[in-house]
Amino acid sequence: MEKAEPEAPHVLILPIPAQGHLKSMLKLAELLSYASFQITFLNTEYFHHTFLSSIDIHAFSRRFPKFQFVTIPDAKPAVVEVLVSLRSKSGRPPTCIIADGIIVCCSFRTYSACCTWTYFHLSNLIGGEVPLPDKDMDKLVTCIPGLESVLRHRDLPSFCRLEKADDHLLYDFFIAQASAIASIFSKIRTIVPLHCLSNVDDPTALASTKSIFWQEEKGCLTWLDSHPSKSVVFVSFGSVVTFTLDQMLEFWHGLVNSGKPFLWVIRSNAIIGEDDPRKILEDLKDNTKGKRSIVSWAPQEEVLAHPAVGAFLTHIGWNSTLESIYAGVPMICWPLFVDQYVNSRCVSHVWRVGFDMKDSCHRSIVEKMVRDVIEMKNEEIMKSMEEISKQAQESVKESGPSYCNLDKMIQDIMSVNLENINRRD
Repeated sequence: MEKAEPEAPHVLILPIPAQGHLKSMLKLAELLSYASFQITFLNTEYFHHTFLSSIDIHAFSRRFPKFQFVTIPDAKPAVVEVLVSLRSKSGRPPTCIIADGIIVCCSFRTYSACCTWTYFHLSNLIGGEVPLPDKDMDKLVTCIPGLESVLRHRDLPSFCRLEKADDHLLYDFFIAQASAIASIFSKIRTIVPLHCLSNVDDPTALASTKSIFWQEEKGCLTWLDSHPSKSVVFVSFGSVVTFTLDQMLEFWHGLVNSGKPFLWVIRSNAIIGEDDPRKILEDLKDNTKGKRSIVSWAPQEEVLAHPAVGAFLTHIGWNSTLESIYAGVPMICWPLFVDQYVNSRCVSHVWRVGFDMKDSCHRSIVEKMVRDVIEMKNEEIMKSMEEISKQAQESVKESGPSYCNLDKMIQDIMSVNLENINRRD
């Protein structure tokens, strides 16, 4: 009698409920679905209902029939209770859990390898460098191998800046970054730029290409069509960043004074203490008519891929960094928290594909950096971006390292699944 095909692996995916994290984890889930895995995507009820409003759930279900969304109220009950519930409903527990840096059995790091490497050396930092004194934030960090001449105290995570001690999948394609980590941790794999691995045949059918929390204003693409190649500055600080009215005005005047056209994404809740920041900017039109477009949200991957875009003013979150590099758009970085300081420093001083604004958003700095990028005054940045963008694009091809590492991860999960079946039988 011919032996039946073994049941497909069942993967439980646990994201952190924030747009950048949800988007990355959803992309990974879709890729595993293409391998015919059963996927359970765990989310809070609030974020799940918000997510459902942004996609055609019926089309998604037809495309991925083994994909199920499971919700928990306000991050409760505990994950172990969810596992028990899943087993009672389906008769089989998950083969593995992929968690967004929360559960160590299989972590999918949604930030960069250089940032992960820094975090792995926190014990060294605690022993010799932290807490960090505020008086010399430009002092180089000397205890992180490979980054001794790059990172400054100001680039470390904000929790390292306290004056008193009481007060492993990498989302990456930079092989040079990951090699040092992989030599110590053999099960680390690099599988990005993930958004390009997931953009097979029809990317518009994938939920991970959509904004989860904000309605995209696609009319901005038509506006871009009317501008010359590499002439527009795209400005977006992500889905979480908030800043003051004074900071917004510094960016505005810097952009206007540069004389370059710009497309600015500014959410309704982006400015502290202001209900309608777009109206404030509309009242500042001055002589910028036709040279600026302001939207509440934009289809970022499509915008960065548009030939009119020549610079990206960004908070340097890791999704944005990868998307910009893949599209070959130099960055002007304004980091604010978590991994963004490390990302910004690497963009400007290691990969040399952009500028680091440090902690300042003064209009004169904004104006100068915008001019330098759009007018291509820094040949090194343009050359470096061309090279690293090509590397990113090669990495997701069938023979590329990201593609191959994704396949290895799939094989690892299938091996675990087979072991579980044999043990059960």
